Amino acid sequence: MPTQALTSLTLSHFRSHRLAQIDTDPRPVAISGPNGAGKTNILEAVSLLSPGRGLRRAAPADLSRRPEALGWRIGATLRSGHQTHEIDTRAEPGEPRQLRIDGKTAPQTALGRIARILWLVPSMDRLWIEGAEGRRRFLDRITLSFEPLHAEAVLTYDKAMRERNRLLKDMVRDPHWYTALETQMAEAGTRIRDNRAAALTRLAAAQDGADTVFPAAALTLTEPEDAPDLTPALADNRPNDLRAGRTLLGPHRADLDATYTAKNVPAAQCSTGEQKALLISLILSNARALAEDTRTPPMVLLDEVAAHLDPDRRAALYDEICALGAQAWMTGTERGLFDALGDRAQYLSVTEEDGQSHVVPG
Repeated sequence: MPTQALTSLTLSHFRSHRLAQIDTDPRPVAISGPNGAGKTNILEAVSLLSPGRGLRRAAPADLSRRPEALGWRIGATLRSGHQTHEIDTRAEPGEPRQLRIDGKTAPQTALGRIARILWLVPSMDRLWIEGAEGRRRFLDRITLSFEPLHAEAVLTYDKAMRERNRLLKDMVRDPHWYTALETQMAEAGTRIRDNRAAALTRLAAAQDGADTVFPAAALTLTEPEDAPDLTPALADNRPNDLRAGRTLLGPHRADLDATYTAKNVPAAQCSTGEQKALLISLILSNARALAEDTRTPPMVLLDEVAAHLDPDRRAALYDEICALGAQAWMTGTERGLFDALGDRAQYLSVTEEDGQSHVVPG
């Protein structure tokens, strides 16, 4: 099966890394080092090779190394299937993020067509017990991995909704101001709903019969007001929206529910360990489905995931990643957390000295 993998990654004034040059092959990458050394910063840089604001959702200005604040750059060579791409993304002080693919300026959405990158980070551990916004974002990342154009639908919908909300806050009542915006929201919102539903169907199929030690999750998507046709629904709901000063129905109000299938228990009522296992299961299912659909496994970023697993389940996770053929970038405080990988992985060590991170093989 063709691979999707980084063969080189260059960081310049990015977070704690003044300059780092990392050369890799398609095997999993195990990164060890003490807390605060800059391990997660490497994963964040890789996540920025996909559409969006990366695994920390940081603004471009926040990614620049301090105290210099000179701007930052990420350079990467990506092997995707039978093609190789040169990616350069950067931001100068006070400027928006720029992207070049193979030497040509490109929008961020173009990354979704050449790089499929999934991630699981510690901040997601509370996904099932916190607000719906995080769960929508989690689902939209999964959906984007299957349908790169999903990002454009979300951007179109959000832009039109922001403009509509501005009218609502200003108490504008003339329907002519709303018609075009609501049409845009309805068209984009329908695509969002369809894309999300297709992604959930694909995840469910990937979980069925999978050879895995991680528990399956049954996922359902709900909206407070399940209006099949958004155009009349938005128009009819204007009086309520005017009182609230914002749009009260649509896919931006959806929530994702999960149930631990074997126990028939809502994820929110599961133990912390079970919730983590469900998240790992969904990421692996997403990766398996993409490998089947595209014939190329995605890259997977797993930040501090090994520390929360017992040795047997940790070894099982590594076996599944290697069977999938994915280049997984994983972090841990100790090299020993990755012993079960043996020579199936490549190893990096990150240390912090004089206020900057240093990355070396081994």
